[in-house]
Amino acid sequence: MKKVLLAMAVAMTVPMTAMAWEPTGDINVIVAYKAGSGTDTGARLLATEAAKYIPKTIIIQNLPGADGKIGWTKLVNSKPDGQTIGFINLPTFTTLAAQPGAPFSSHDIVPIANHLTETGVVAVKADSPYKTIEELVAAAKKGNLKASTNGVKASNHTAAQLFSKSAGFNYKAVPYGGTADQLLALRQGEVDFTCAKVADVAKLVKGDKPELRVLAVFNTKRDAELPNVPTLGEKGFYPEWYGSARALVAPKGTSPEIIAYYVDAFKKTMQDPAVVEAHKKAGMALDFKDNKELGSLIDAQDKFARDVVNNLYK
Repeated sequence: MKKVLLAMAVAMTVPMTAMAWEPTGDINVIVAYKAGSGTDTGARLLATEAAKYIPKTIIIQNLPGADGKIGWTKLVNSKPDGQTIGFINLPTFTTLAAQPGAPFSSHDIVPIANHLTETGVVAVKADSPYKTIEELVAAAKKGNLKASTNGVKASNHTAAQLFSKSAGFNYKAVPYGGTADQLLALRQGEVDFTCAKVADVAKLVKGDKPELRVLAVFNTKRDAELPNVPTLGEKGFYPEWYGSARALVAPKGTSPEIIAYYVDAFKKTMQDPAVVEAHKKAGMALDFKDNKELGSLIDAQDKFARDVVNNLYK
């Protein structure tokens, strides 16, 4: 009798293992910015490498517009069946979510994994008359300087606000449809300066004919990629780290089994030595955090948006 019961118990464990969730078809990954943007580039790199661990086709679905609202609204309203996930940018997502009448909130998503964490920079054209951050601030205090941003109240707009408030000057913010267009505007001389991320400008500040010059970074210590560039704090301006995170999330209601599948797959992907090297070559700061760690980060960024960011735009 004991042998029969043992056999039944073993048999019952087989279907439970077999029933572990896996995607049944193509996986749509929503990116709320246009093709060629920093978020899109990172998403495509990760999706390509994740093919080793996710045996289904991963399709990047670009849904740009309204500073991210279009793509993220689509994401939070998608069926929570694991076939649609997406990237959010922090603090842009939480900043938009904290606005009155926002079409989504931070509670409408389920964290999967953090992908990148990037430090902010202040940059000008390579041939700009402003050679130092002090020269830029002095000119800005005289008025009429313009800065390109990646959208109204988006992460790079917030960076410009933190910088300008700490340095005591006003400027005109000119929003564009994403980081790629924002940087193009600076390169074409449409604006005087911009705030972006280290990875966004990495290829534009190097080589025999660099197009941009970084004047300062938003950090408490100098960035390893730009060791000769001072921090804003060194010069008496914004003294804290500021940047952004790019993370994978799912719609509210997605089951723990689905989340566990993706956490495991993306952890394996991001810890693969070849993937680490590919991100390093691309100038991207790979920074894996699991769903619990990412959840804490989202909560912190939500609080930052409500307590700090909203006051920057008054």
